[in-house]
Order: sequence, then structure tokens, then C-alpha cells
Amino acid sequence: MEFELANAMADKRINTVVRNLPAIPDKNSLYSFTVVKDMNTRTSTTELAEGHAQPEMLYLPETVRDWPWTRMINPYYEEVAHESSVWLKSFKPFKKQSQYAFDLCDFGRLASLVYPHASREHLRAGVDLMNVFFVIDEYTDVEPQQVVREMIEVVIDAIHNPTKPRPEGEVVLGEITRQFWDRAKKTATPGAIQHFVDSFKDYLDTVVIQAGDRDQDKICTVEEYFEVRSDNIGSRSCYAISELHLNIPDYIFYHPVIKELELLITYLLILDNDMASYNREQAAGDDCYNIITIVMRQFNLSLPNAFKWAARYHDEIKTKFLDGLKKVPSWGKELDDQVAMYIDHLARWPRGNDCWNFESGRYFGSKGLEIQKTRYVPLYPKRKRDTHLHKDDVEIAIVDSL
Repeated sequence: MEFELANAMADKRINTVVRNLPAIPDKNSLYSFTVVKDMNTRTSTTELAEGHAQPEMLYLPETVRDWPWTRMINPYYEEVAHESSVWLKSFKPFKKQSQYAFDLCDFGRLASLVYPHASREHLRAGVDLMNVFFVIDEYTDVEPQQVVREMIEVVIDAIHNPTKPRPEGEVVLGEITRQFWDRAKKTATPGAIQHFVDSFKDYLDTVVIQAGDRDQDKICTVEEYFEVRSDNIGSRSCYAISELHLNIPDYIFYHPVIKELELLITYLLILDNDMASYNREQAAGDDCYNIITIVMRQFNLSLPNAFKWAARYHDEIKTKFLDGLKKVPSWGKELDDQVAMYIDHLARWPRGNDCWNFESGRYFGSKGLEIQKTRYVPLYPKRKRDTHLHKDDVEIAIVDSL
């Protein structure tokens, strides 16, 4: 009976969990927010009214200031990150300048911060996955939906057939993905394999949806955005990497409490990612798929108040996650130990992701550690987006040049 229930829950993707999340704040509750100390006092235009000019300095709320999980990094970081980087470059996915900008993002550091206890082989799977995610991101961001759909079909086929040679002339995403999964799959338990494949397919489907929204210049509502972005951010596939060595039965893996904890962490990552990436994206004219832009439009908020909104919602979700830990059932010591390892991995994501935001060059260039301390970053000037670019001539911006 438990097995049948687990399968039914898996088929439905546990959508009902969303109903248990904290209510999305609206504009009317903005001014009851707990305002982060000195949030806007250093902007060039303080106390901005709605609709006025954006501040020249942007304040980044310190969302993980009291998160119980501290910074850790995997001891295999340097050697495994280098190994994966050499592997990726062998495909020549970018031109020289864009490859340099991609390297500054240090995706191996991200994996090493969020998988601090992983074995060497599982860290390699995590680093490779980060590289796969961001290459897919760069390639699909510059193409219309029909082209994106064709590329995604290639990637899906590679995941389902990791030992099948890819055809000549195919987009390089197919072979990159095939090699990643062929290597990672050999180190995984059957349950982890299925969980990864299912979640990665869900992520890829939303990449196509995002491309369609981009083609139409659509700005989602907050509710629509979280519904799509919870798969589009790819976090569930990342969580699956942490269970490559675990044997968690589906009736536990798909238990509503576990699914809710996963989704709460995903929401924290969405909010943190969008606050960190907003400046870079608005400068590139690519900020429509960002919660900051969405709440400014939907609730007619200024930029500082949009960040307050995100920080407030982050605090509410964080509290719900910590409270949710007390609701995890017991299934006996052996299974409880595996579940505890899995939940510990989930909980390490907000801290690890936040550290990477500032330690890498992805969002703040060479000034990341300074900005991490001051929390202030100048608003980058907007530059015209080149709509004629395609996957073969992707241009990845170097933040220090913005």
C-alpha cells in the first residue's frame, strides 16, 4: 500500500505541497516587513517614492545571516574543478572571450560549496552538472522557442541513452550531457538514477517554456513565476546528486514532509539567485525572468522595496523550513540516517549558494568579497541586448567590464 501511494504521489509531482508555503506577500503588506537595518540609507536617492528613478547603489539583503549551516567546501575542490573544466573545454562550446568569462564563474566552486561531504567521484558528477546547466543556459538564452525545443530534445535523448554515440553535426549539448550522465550514472543507486532523470526532464521542459515566454516578452505573475521557476532553476536535479550513494525508498522520498522541505529550499534559492543576479540581468536587458522585476511590475514597487519584498518572503520561508524539520517522521535508524544526510544536503544549499554568489565572478566580478561585506553594489548601466546572437556566438559578459 505504501509503495502504491508513493507512486501516485510521484506522478502528481506533489503539487499540493505548494498550498502549504507561506502566502506570497502583496504590496499592502510591504510596509509591515521587518526592514533590514540601514537598507537604503546609502543610496543616492533615499526614501524613493514608487515610480521614481532607480538608486545608483543597490543594497543586497543578508538573507542567510542567521542560517544555522555554516560555510564548508569540499577538500577535492581544486583538482576536481580543474578536471571538469578541462573536460568541458575539450568540446569548445564558446569562443575564447566567452570561455574566459565562463571560467570566471567558477562553477566547480559552487558544487564544492554545496556538496562539501561528497566523495571525489560524486563531486565530479556535481561539478559536471553545474557546467552542463550553465552551458544549456547560455545556449538556450539566445535562441527562439522552436530552436530551443530542438536542442532540448537532443539533451533528453542523451540522458535516456548515455551510451549511444551522438550523431555528427548535432548541437554539442548532446555529447556534453551524454558524457556527464554516462560517468555519473555508474556511481549511482537505482533510486537516485530515476530521481535525477525525472527531475532533469522537468527542468528541461521548463527551459522550453521560458524560451516561449521570452519570445513573447511575457512577464509572469509572481504565482506563475514560482510555479515554473521551481523546476526551471534545476535544484531538484542538484539534490539528486547528493543521493547518488543513498537508497531512500520512494515512499519516503515522496513523503509530503520531504517534498515540502525540498520546495522550501528551492524557493530560498530562487529568491537568493534573483536578488544576486538582478543587477547583471537588468544591465543586459534580460531581467524579465527575475522575481525583482516581476514584483516591481505586479505590485508597482520601487527597486528598493522589491528587494525588501524578496527579503521578507525569504525570511518567512526560512522559518517554515526550520519548523518543518521537526515534522520529519521516523522510519527506523537505518533509513533515518539516510534521510538525515539528504536533508543536511538540502540545508547546505542556501549557504553554499550565497557564498558562491560572492566568491565567484558570476555576478559581482572581482569585487564579490567586498560587496559581501558592505552589501552595496553600483547599479550597472544598461546595454542594448543583441537579439541576433545564436548558440555559436554566445557572448558571456565579464562583470568587471559592465
